[in-house]
Amino acid sequence: MNFLLSEEQLMIQKAARDFAQNDLKPGVIERDSKKIHPTEQLNQMGEMGFMGMLVKSEYGGSGMDTLSYVLAMEELSKIDNSCSVAMSVQNSLVCSGIQKYASEELKKKYLPLLASGQHIGAFLLSEPEAGSDATSQRTTAVDMGDHYIINGTKNWITNGKYAKTYIVIAQTNPEKMHKGINAIIVDADSEGVTTGELEDKLGIRSSDTCSVMFQDVKVPKSHRIGEDGFGFKFAMSVLDGGRIGIAAQALGIAGGAYELAEAYSQEREAFGKPIMKHQAIAFKLAEMATQIEAAKLMVYRAAWLKDQGMAYGQAAAMAKLYASDIAQTVTNEAIQVHGGYGYVKEYHVERLMRDAKITQIYEGTSEIQKMVISRTISKGGLYIPVDA
Repeated sequence: MNFLLSEEQLMIQKAARDFAQNDLKPGVIERDSKKIHPTEQLNQMGEMGFMGMLVKSEYGGSGMDTLSYVLAMEELSKIDNSCSVAMSVQNSLVCSGIQKYASEELKKKYLPLLASGQHIGAFLLSEPEAGSDATSQRTTAVDMGDHYIINGTKNWITNGKYAKTYIVIAQTNPEKMHKGINAIIVDADSEGVTTGELEDKLGIRSSDTCSVMFQDVKVPKSHRIGEDGFGFKFAMSVLDGGRIGIAAQALGIAGGAYELAEAYSQEREAFGKPIMKHQAIAFKLAEMATQIEAAKLMVYRAAWLKDQGMAYGQAAAMAKLYASDIAQTVTNEAIQVHGGYGYVKEYHVERLMRDAKITQIYEGTSEIQKMVISRTISKGGLYIPVDA
């Protein structure tokens, strides 16, 4: 197997790293502390093509492969995960879902605006009573002939307040249970749509997370994605791709914390020599580096499988499960390497530790990943060919 990145991939990786270090890092502590939405930074990311990396050029996107997207996510996540999660939702859940399953009319209407970053998108699945159990949708989309009337509440919505385009998962035929669910594109400025207050979160604090409420919202039936009742399958499909993005985010968090710890260990001296020269710290760094490398191979492999048109759901779940776990471990150890300095905001590692926790929760909790993995194991095989 060839582990070398292409010249184009290396260029994308460098561009993302330079942007993260030069444009995201200044001000990231203030944005996190004060919950300041990174509007300017997301606009820049749109201009650079990061918000539509997986969208074909014919719809205004960058037309990149999944591995290139992972490389960019990884570098941005070393610095600012409020920005990288917006990029993940935009690419993995919103743009990819529309591009793969929506009508040509919807693709032409929404993808150019989303891919350029002019419009931010949001994926509305979770509800107060439907988190990990996505089949229990209480939000309804009543079929009125040529349109739907949507009522209900969605919560924990990333990009919820600043998005202009929503993909709403709602129940149309309750008697059919999960086979009665639909995915519908809703313009955020539609009459009857309101948003709640921003959540005061442990991490990714400048990302806008809020509830979105729908009261008698009228949406054309042409805004439905796929056939009637396709919504649940749609959600599960895009979540598979989304898990690769979040796995890349977790990998970036761990990598960013490691880089800070390694640099600090060379500068900080104790007992007459850099602390890196003490076995206690050297062994910590060795373990951190090994865990990151293992996670990197898993994340890159999941991306590669997707690019090859092969079954990647289990690989994505495994990558997210492991990468999110080591993000927690590595960030905790990075703080320990920094000692007391790691406990203050100035040194960045405490923020990365707070950001790491959410990667074990959103886009499917770690427990859900284990369910996905075990179910796939029972069916046998990782390399079942699927449509690209």
